[in-house]
Amino acid sequence: MTTSDRRLPADVESPRTAGPVEEGYARGLNPRTIQMIAIGGAIGTGLFYGAGGAIEQAGPALILAYLVAGLAIFVIMRALGELLTYRPVSGSFAEYAHEFLGRFAGFVTGWSYWAVWVATCMAEITVAGKYVQYWFDIDVWITALVVLAVMYAANLISVRLFGEGEFWFSTIKVTAIVGMILLGIGVLTIGFGHATNPTVTNLWADGGVFPNGFGESLLVLQIVLFAYVGVELVGVTAGEAREPRKTLRKAINTLPFRIGLFYVGALVVIMSVSSWRNFHEGKSPFVEVFQQIGIPGAAGLINFVLLTAALSSCNSGIYSTGRMLRTLSLHGEAPAALNKLSSRAVPYIGITASAAVMVIGVIVNVISPDKAFAYITSVSTIGIIFVWGMILVCHLIYRARVKQGLLPASDYRLPGAPITTWLALAFLALVVVLLFLTESGRTAIAVGVGWGVLVCGGYFALTRLKTAR
Repeated sequence: MTTSDRRLPADVESPRTAGPVEEGYARGLNPRTIQMIAIGGAIGTGLFYGAGGAIEQAGPALILAYLVAGLAIFVIMRALGELLTYRPVSGSFAEYAHEFLGRFAGFVTGWSYWAVWVATCMAEITVAGKYVQYWFDIDVWITALVVLAVMYAANLISVRLFGEGEFWFSTIKVTAIVGMILLGIGVLTIGFGHATNPTVTNLWADGGVFPNGFGESLLVLQIVLFAYVGVELVGVTAGEAREPRKTLRKAINTLPFRIGLFYVGALVVIMSVSSWRNFHEGKSPFVEVFQQIGIPGAAGLINFVLLTAALSSCNSGIYSTGRMLRTLSLHGEAPAALNKLSSRAVPYIGITASAAVMVIGVIVNVISPDKAFAYITSVSTIGIIFVWGMILVCHLIYRARVKQGLLPASDYRLPGAPITTWLALAFLALVVVLLFLTESGRTAIAVGVGWGVLVCGGYFALTRLKTAR
């Protein structure tokens, strides 16, 4: 039995009518869960693991890079928040692209966001396999397959189980970061532990704030931006959140605090406790700091947190891809079977199809385990920049129509718009230009172009098929 025709509560309205949108989801995500999903979306492998290479490349300037990128991300999220309070629906990015830019833009946005999370999930099950190897001599692909199967099963049962999983995953990540910050402050103020020369002056005394030059600091922005992938996930939960306008607004309003604490705060403490020269690519700076302080079992502890972060990201990936496929299906841009819901209001066919594609990540790990992570993440990098850009463009058009009196104004407005919207778009454009200057960036661009050709070809083939019918 399916529930595709189940109606949403009346607080979700169509942009063209005052009636409810026929999405059919159950509102199984309470405010507590939404808040932790928002927090967890801002903390991932990019911070826990990838920050080591970023510190090595940019030094203390990495803190400024996270601040600047964080401001742009906050503008993007406030723009999304304004659209969500105007019309809170699941699959929001594709929905708004459909409404404001037309069917082609909605098709490309929806499929691109689906590809971003499929690739991200494949990357996360890859690193999960590497983390498990810390304790057990198991091939990466075996762990990747097991993790994918467990997360798939959890998402298939109910949205509530997905939400509870994210709540506890996020709790572990937050506890680890807060614990590290408090320990670091203790080292700096009281002086306990075994760290060598812990002092705030480490932020500027060893080569200055830009020890490797301003150019290298700019190039690190592409790494920083990838670390923020997932903050937009709250937009996908809109169709299943209780009191979406109130809950999502609160989640977005706390974003600056989360960025300030979990990214900027953590990096300030890390590079104060130890000189930036002690951190290197391929090693978690959190492990390094805990070991320098002298915490027993530091490496094992952080390895567990890293595994948790990977599981959280995979959980989110399966959740979001299933919803996005259903949104595309409801618009006739994916097979009709994908819009079916289970008796628990879960898009089970969309989730199954997405998980099946994610098995490619397991295959890549069998063929090329050393380069699997680099190959897969190149899709996410360029894809998420495109999706964030589409959110900003939709916001500009929405504001223009409000000004013309064609649409109702939201009471949750992006401060400084449209200037702040244009500035955020300019920042994303800068990052795209910077991608051309590095080998990994050029790989991302090449993959992005290939994906663009594929998705455009798919759209025109679908259009011709519909015309023929």
